[in-house]
Amino acid sequence: MAIQRQLIATAVLSALATWSLAASAQTAAPAAPIDPAVSVTPAAPAAPAAAQPALQPIVVTATPFGSQEDVQVLTPAKVIAGDELRNKLGNSLGETLSSELGVSASAFGAGASRPIIRGMEGPRVMILQNGMGVSDVSTVSNDHAVATEAATARQIEILRGPAALLYGSGAIGGLVNVVNDRIPTELVGKPTGTVEGRYGTVDGEKNTSFSLDTSAGQIGLHLDGNYRDTSDYKIPGNARQGDGSTASGRLPNSFTHESSVGLGASYVSNWGYVGVSAATLDDHYGIPTSELSFIDLHQNRYDIDTVVNQPFAGIEKLRMRLGYTDYTHIEKQRDGTPDTVFSNRAVQTRWELTHAPLAGWHGTFGVQTEQSNYSALSAATGAAELTPPTRSTSFAGFLVEERQFGQVLASAGLRGESVSRRPDAGRQGRDFNLLSWSTGALWTFQPGYGLGLTYSLAQRAPTVEELYSNGPHESTSTFDIGSSQLKKETSHNIELSLQKTEGLVRWKGNLFRNKVNNYIYGRTNGQVDDSGAADPNGEFTQRFWSQADAAIRGAEAEVSYNWNGEGMSGRLFADTSRGTLDNLGNIPLQPATRYGVELGYKTGPWASGMKVLRAQRQDRLASFETYATPSYTQVDANLSYTQKLNGVKLTWFALARNLLNQDIRLSTSVLRETVPMGGRNFIVGARTSF
Repeated sequence: MAIQRQLIATAVLSALATWSLAASAQTAAPAAPIDPAVSVTPAAPAAPAAAQPALQPIVVTATPFGSQEDVQVLTPAKVIAGDELRNKLGNSLGETLSSELGVSASAFGAGASRPIIRGMEGPRVMILQNGMGVSDVSTVSNDHAVATEAATARQIEILRGPAALLYGSGAIGGLVNVVNDRIPTELVGKPTGTVEGRYGTVDGEKNTSFSLDTSAGQIGLHLDGNYRDTSDYKIPGNARQGDGSTASGRLPNSFTHESSVGLGASYVSNWGYVGVSAATLDDHYGIPTSELSFIDLHQNRYDIDTVVNQPFAGIEKLRMRLGYTDYTHIEKQRDGTPDTVFSNRAVQTRWELTHAPLAGWHGTFGVQTEQSNYSALSAATGAAELTPPTRSTSFAGFLVEERQFGQVLASAGLRGESVSRRPDAGRQGRDFNLLSWSTGALWTFQPGYGLGLTYSLAQRAPTVEELYSNGPHESTSTFDIGSSQLKKETSHNIELSLQKTEGLVRWKGNLFRNKVNNYIYGRTNGQVDDSGAADPNGEFTQRFWSQADAAIRGAEAEVSYNWNGEGMSGRLFADTSRGTLDNLGNIPLQPATRYGVELGYKTGPWASGMKVLRAQRQDRLASFETYATPSYTQVDANLSYTQKLNGVKLTWFALARNLLNQDIRLSTSVLRETVPMGGRNFIVGARTSF
């Protein structure tokens, strides 16, 4: 196949180029340390002031400069790592990130939940794994799981702004990068790793995960894995609020069974490294709708990653990456009969060059390519009942730069991209030329205080399903109809940020407005049968992919005291956004306005915390929506004790979620009327690190 030939050819060329450049670097340049932006070790902390705790900064790996989280105004970032990540870990990526500032979740039951950033969902939020796209089909529909595992991640990064242009023009809402260090970037003196086991009461969760790193000579080795098994989860009342005829006690068909394993190896030297990895993921989960269908998902993934430090004059680092993904999931009826087979096979390549300062500007430039073959076919006949086989190709060039002008740090990004869609069956192909750019400045008007302003223009090509869908989708009970005449989206975003990043008391606030021309959204229009014919009693809701100009505006703010430090700590936070379609009312599935407080206490081996989150009633409905989600109060808590046993760090932990047993329904979920979130949940477990 063409895609296989391209994969083999690219791999061979990358390997040859790597060894050639490595040899040149060893003979022509002095030894250089591994670049901190790709190192697995956090940056060394600055010496703390006498009255302040020593808080170790976290490096954001998805930025070109390895910047620290607390200086990310031009690329507003949140990095979740360590105990914070373990305490927030959920059954899905969306659940894990759903309480972060400006982030909500699509919440299609326990098995499938994707992050939504500032009201932007689906293809407008890019999901990366170690800086490369996950290449699943989670952008296609809310019932499709994200094919990456948070339980084996070292950290998860949420980014927006100029640096997002490194990875895709379509990342209008931002991007999420799951970092699992599967390809080692440095050598360890002795084996290191983590092992964790946990049990949850709301769904009988049994979850075990591990990560192990070691080295043999100049070869770094990595192994990680995860196993999760959950039953149908408990709900506080009825599936449909106040309707005694619907399920109660447990939500039918909300089970999940997931397993993954990944391994990697790399050759590490003073010139850089070259490494490979392979991973497989299996996910079997229920769809909690009246059809009681379920999904069997399987993905194989292979990656090559190479960094050459100082390959030639003027270039600090050359990075080459190649990824191949073979993804399939089958949607099945309750008796196991296959309905639809979704498939995506993709090859991605990235070449990045980080140049030395030039006229004061320091940055990264490069090219990115992707080729994918996507289809959604009838399992019985192989016919394109939902989406025809479509080959998509893209080629992009990008540039991100920053420069210091006294107290002002300026940043800018530019990305040009060409995208083509070529469906089978004689359907109309489409070509899109995209140009995206972003610019901004951060004024540090006194130490620790910054005022930032950014403006960006981003363009997105319609996806395959938005262009060519034409058939029933069993798991969502929709009959999807695309339009091959859709235009590219163009987003104009402006953001004002103010923050304090030093001292015991820290705070930040963001105001943003996003004007989107030709915004693509799903518009529902009554019930139909499986052929698309109007039928008031039909099992499918007709959904058209439509376009209209839209505007999204909002605000985010938080204030923290001694956050993650010893002793008492606290945090206040709030976020809100509102989206409207020009002359057509509200954008569907908008997030609710939220505010809350977190308190923590650490002393010696003990750590504890509590969070109270209040979400307001969300009744800003689209013209075709009828259900307003009620307000709710979510109370979570955590307690842990850490001890040393024979040189091994052992942490015992207990987590409580939804302590008030509230009936929680997320306004961003298409199943919000019939699928509440889980009830009161107690999680206990232990983890070791060595």
